[in-house]
Amino acid sequence: MSIRYETRYGRPGYDLIIPTRDIRERKSFPEALRTEAARRKWIEARERELLVEGKPAPLILAPTFGEFEPRWMREYVRADGLKPSTVDAYERILRLHLVPVLDSVRLDAIGELQVQRVKLELAKRELADKTRACVLSLLAEILNAAERWELIARAPRIELPTFMQPRMAFYDFDEWERLVEGARRAGPMQLAAILLAGEAGLRRGELVALEQADIDARAVTIQRSEWKGKIGKPKGGKIRRVPMTQRLREALAAVRHLRGKRLLWQASGRRVAITTLQSWLETSCRRAGLPESVNLHKLRHTFCSHLAMKGAPARAIQELAGHADLKTTQRYMHLSPGSTEAAIALLETPRPVDSTWTATSETRR
Repeated sequence: MSIRYETRYGRPGYDLIIPTRDIRERKSFPEALRTEAARRKWIEARERELLVEGKPAPLILAPTFGEFEPRWMREYVRADGLKPSTVDAYERILRLHLVPVLDSVRLDAIGELQVQRVKLELAKRELADKTRACVLSLLAEILNAAERWELIARAPRIELPTFMQPRMAFYDFDEWERLVEGARRAGPMQLAAILLAGEAGLRRGELVALEQADIDARAVTIQRSEWKGKIGKPKGGKIRRVPMTQRLREALAAVRHLRGKRLLWQASGRRVAITTLQSWLETSCRRAGLPESVNLHKLRHTFCSHLAMKGAPARAIQELAGHADLKTTQRYMHLSPGSTEAAIALLETPRPVDSTWTATSETRR
């Protein structure tokens, strides 16, 4: 027998050869073996096992990252029916940031060193912290899938960079009323679109895909979204139903038509696109005397912010906005009236007069 100790992927390993049995095994030591003595004892036991069991089965090499990426996109992303916008984002991250660095690297060789190389390339491009976090999160998701599919023994732990959430811009109550009036002057379709975003919280893709059948006497049902001409589920994959304000109800009644299923249409008879909505917002701002903007998501921020400022519970805002995570909703809750003052005021309330509480407190002293 011959044994050579080496470092494999940053971990202690061995190259064991038994010429008389035509056996060679080259692996990393189990992590539990911390000392040289423990490793020597383990390798002697391993030699005996191989002499008894014979030549191990041929090693099946893990695929390279470039070989696995198309399979992951096909059997995970598309098979699970993820939104077209999500598929597009994944393809872009893979094409621009991950495949150029990891294309020829085997999945089982992707460890801390390779992850650091990805981070280095991202740093060279001076990308925002949030973008770097998205890239590394996708890499972790792919490697975790490879582990679940038993292509690698264990996926490496990837630490994501922390980043500050940007301050969310929204229209205050006065600005919002001015914008609504500006949209009213721009036209009935413009008014309906602005109110759907600002008083029902629809995202831009949901506005484009909204159909007349999604509107009833009391509420708007959001069950689809459009991304680059492709129809998919709303963000989060859940259908939601949002009750309408009176003026939204009146605005939608004013744009009923026979042009087709879609609710919003251009005056030319063409269907609405996201660029159309942006131009409508820009025109509405101009008519309202507000700074011109094409930021449609600011209307959704206005919807959530106004709900919080008027005291709506976080869970209600989460359901109405279709947030998958309550943490997203909580970014608005600092606007809730007296959110911090009421909490501090609790410290000034008299101590409860309760004999059991008092006795327990006295006992602990």
